[in-house]
Amino acid sequence: MVRDLIIIHLNINGKGPFNFILDTGVGMMLITDPKLVDSINISNKRTIKISGLGQGEDYEAYVTSELKVDIPGLRSYDVGAAILKTDHFGLANFAGMPIHGLLGYEFFANLAVKIDFGDSTMSVSKPRDAKFFRKVNKIPLIIENRKAYLHAKVIFPSGVKADEKLIFDLGAGHPMSLENIIKKQGLPQQFIAANLGVGLTGPIQGFLSRVSEVDIGKFKIKSVITSFPVYNQELGTEEERDGNLGVGILKRFTLIVDYPDSALYLKPGPNIDGPFEHDMSGLEYYRTGDDFSHVVISRVEPGSPGDVVGLEPGDEILGINFKPVTKLTLEDIDGLFKSSPERNLLLEVYHDKKYDNVIITLKRRI
Repeated sequence: MVRDLIIIHLNINGKGPFNFILDTGVGMMLITDPKLVDSINISNKRTIKISGLGQGEDYEAYVTSELKVDIPGLRSYDVGAAILKTDHFGLANFAGMPIHGLLGYEFFANLAVKIDFGDSTMSVSKPRDAKFFRKVNKIPLIIENRKAYLHAKVIFPSGVKADEKLIFDLGAGHPMSLENIIKKQGLPQQFIAANLGVGLTGPIQGFLSRVSEVDIGKFKIKSVITSFPVYNQELGTEEERDGNLGVGILKRFTLIVDYPDSALYLKPGPNIDGPFEHDMSGLEYYRTGDDFSHVVISRVEPGSPGDVVGLEPGDEILGINFKPVTKLTLEDIDGLFKSSPERNLLLEVYHDKKYDNVIITLKRRI
């Protein structure tokens, strides 16, 4: 697990290992690192255009010849994939390690997949051999166009209740995203503007707020931080949906995904009722450099603690509380910036062509 992304190692055509994100939100296997075209010896390829949520144009990608994919304990043949001609996602910078692609529907299509977030293990079996939990909480899945959906009841701060059809999305790090809500009923009273990630056609802008409750089967999850994307409505979507359910919620369970039986089985983990917290600094940042040793600010939310002390996009964070960022993972840094309102953190930064120390006071913004 890296920044709420599930990363597994696999080989393609005997080469690797490569780092792939397990992502039930995608259909065809997607290779995001164009350099793999040469390293895995793909002979026949044709060009297609890929569209999706985001604020840019469609992307061009190669459709590969059939691939042989090996995952520890598994071997797959005749796997189709698309290879982006240009890496538009920047997943390696977000994760702080090489990321080569996304593995979705084809991995889940014929297997029962158990994911235990508590010990970061994944177990797979044929569905008939799956060992389910003693107390089974079965959630029906709807499989459409190589994606899985489930229904959840959402209660908004206004008291409005809605049955939402959500993509079951292990590739989304946020707890939940709801589309078209702004148009239907407006935003909840308290919200912040945010960069919500990168879709297939570029950055997804929007807002973050909270909903009062999300009900999945018998589980009632309170005060959930929720993304409200704003994107070009002309792009549309292939399927009717209301949003997606991401790892921010799903990691609170041990789960078994059984596409052949159209079912999701949930067992609550120890943090099922824990609070949801968001970044309290107003800073967005990524790792860069040959060894991903540099942490660079990409965005500063206006009016946020980071903005108040004068930090700007392009500034480099060198250390936090006298500890160099080379000794911190991105999850460590995320944890510090989510830790506690009114906490003071000493940041060593490279700003305006000089080294400086600033004290940032965290503030809970939603």
